[in-house]
Amino acid sequence: MTNKVILITGATRGIGYATAKLAAMQRWTVILQGRDEERLLEIEEEFSAYGTTVHHLTYDVTDLNAIKKAFMWIKKEIGRLDALVNNAGILDDALLGMISEKQVSQTFGVNIEAVIYHMQYASRLMMKQKHGSIINVSSIIGRVGNAGQTVYSASKAAVIGATYSAAKELAPYNIRVNAVAPGFIETDMTKQLPKEKFEQRLSEIKMGRIGKPEEVANVILFLASDLSSYVTGQVIGVDGGMVI
Repeated sequence: MTNKVILITGATRGIGYATAKLAAMQRWTVILQGRDEERLLEIEEEFSAYGTTVHHLTYDVTDLNAIKKAFMWIKKEIGRLDALVNNAGILDDALLGMISEKQVSQTFGVNIEAVIYHMQYASRLMMKQKHGSIINVSSIIGRVGNAGQTVYSASKAAVIGATYSAAKELAPYNIRVNAVAPGFIETDMTKQLPKEKFEQRLSEIKMGRIGKPEEVANVILFLASDLSSYVTGQVIGVDGGMVI
């Protein structure tokens, strides 16, 4: 678990925050991405207590020009990028017949277009280094679908397809590309569910409990580290047995 430079999108809460915290505890150089400047500053101060270097970049992942500037900053100020975690995502449920053009555009913009553009700029840096690891956060819904989540499911399935293709393309440069597919995880999204739906989801989990963001973060950091040096093109479910 040698020191690495890691960029995590959507790092202000949930799985992104847990991953950033775990990386900081390992004393990796952590670059936090988010839209809430105040929250990013709070996290930067919090993680600095672990004796590591923490930076933050405030931008919207759907802003292509901002993405480009972020990677230019990384190249100029740090000089390398060892791991990218494409974690930023949104969920906007709607049944077929009720899906709006705006929902499709926004969901795909954040959940897959931003992933592709971040991989593109990260791979340029990593190709010169001849090493790197990219971890894309998909979802169990991207693997098995769910009623009322056609748009979200499609966007997360696209993340898996992009992961497979990028893994094949970048392997000759010693750049590994993998994905995690979390199941029912205790985040702000799941806390908003009605009690009846929450209990229904819980009943589907073989381990009988909801997952913690830290449990997903553990797998992400494994994929970002040299412990997984021969692992690429994989989609690892972190779902407590929802899909077996």
